[in-house]
Amino acid sequence: MKLVVAISSRALFHLDESHAIYESQGVDAYCAHQRENEHVVLEPGPAFTLVKKLLALNKGVEVVLLSRNSADTGLRIFNSIEHYQLDIKRAAFCSGASAHRYVEAFGAQLFLSTNPDDVRESLVLGHAAATILPSNRDNDSGQLRIAFDGDAVLFSDDSERIYKQLGLDAFTRNEKETARDPMPGGPFKNFLAALHALQAAYGPDDSPIRTALVTTRSAPAHERVIRTLRAWDIRIDEALFLGGMPKGVFLKAFGADIFFDDQPVHCESAREFVPTGHVPYGIANAAVGRED
Repeated sequence: MKLVVAISSRALFHLDESHAIYESQGVDAYCAHQRENEHVVLEPGPAFTLVKKLLALNKGVEVVLLSRNSADTGLRIFNSIEHYQLDIKRAAFCSGASAHRYVEAFGAQLFLSTNPDDVRESLVLGHAAATILPSNRDNDSGQLRIAFDGDAVLFSDDSERIYKQLGLDAFTRNEKETARDPMPGGPFKNFLAALHALQAAYGPDDSPIRTALVTTRSAPAHERVIRTLRAWDIRIDEALFLGGMPKGVFLKAFGADIFFDDQPVHCESAREFVPTGHVPYGIANAAVGRED
């Protein structure tokens, strides 16, 4: 199984200066700036290290670029890709239009962007997607380490809805009563399955990929999680059941290259320690009128 990750240009490189010109002076000034600076190498962006580690795995991984730039202004981006020797050969330049439309066409299991609307629309279409948040934290180890929240990320938000609407006691009672019933998959189930397929080519002690579940669940709600992953026949290397403790320090200890969570409050805490992607999915994001 081939792992394909689609990424926006602003997630891969720092384009804040260029974007500020676009916002304040318009598209013509932006295009002129990019042409004038097309041989000026862009600085790595929030997902750069993740992409570099993905590309270093093997030929079973591909990264494609999805950009709102035009092909003309995108020349600077490809020059920067060449400078950093990133093996990215496929791209879609959409001249201001949303690029998430091409996630499925490229066969991507994950879409990473700094544009929340593109991410939200991609999730509605059934694709794993996350908004990459600004973070200066990187994992320096050679191993690729990816951490996931559980409910509304790996799993559906069914249980989280019970917690939000009826409280902790009702949630705990439900999880005990349904402990042997696997949870429906969430938006990142297929992406985790693709990572699992890559890991299967290695032994447990020499895999270049390590995964972790980092959840606020605690006993007795842990059992349903374990049985769900067992039913899916999907490997997870580490599982942290934190019982409401802040996740950031645990993610730092794990050494995550990226952490995916649906709740903004957890994302804000996590990005102080590791690169973080917000997954605007489920009831935790319904308060802003954008439930997916």
